Amino acid sequence: MSASEDKTGKEEQQKEEKAIGGAPKNLMVPFLLLSLRGWNIHGYELIQQLVKFGFPSIDQGNVYRTLRQLEKENMVKSEWDTSSGGPAKRIYSLTDTGEQYLQSWANSLEQYQSMLDRFFTMYTGFFMPSQAGPTPKKEDS
Repeated sequence: MSASEDKTGKEEQQKEEKAIGGAPKNLMVPFLLLSLRGWNIHGYELIQQLVKFGFPSIDQGNVYRTLRQLEKENMVKSEWDTSSGGPAKRIYSLTDTGEQYLQSWANSLEQYQSMLDRFFTMYTGFFMPSQAGPTPKKEDS
């Protein structure tokens, strides 16, 4: 395999990983973007928000790496906040590109929700006995 073919293959893989049509690769991303929608907040507050959303364990380093990557991709922007007496903190906010990407995630997650609803409807139908009782028999006339 040539170097250019290897590079093209890696680029294709990165595009696939970014694609939303498949299974979510990094579910934290839409939750971060949603948390930033309409708000300018610090990284620590974003981590607290992820906990509120139900993420069981948060790798803080991963959150900040993800935020830096989102910033490189122009989905979020950050500024230093020096207004408090303590050390300067970054304040993150959503960009127009991030808003569009969040909308794509929302559309995709809506499709997943529909699939999951059908799955659990079938699952409970197969494995959970009906609470309604037996079906009434037709009477002969």
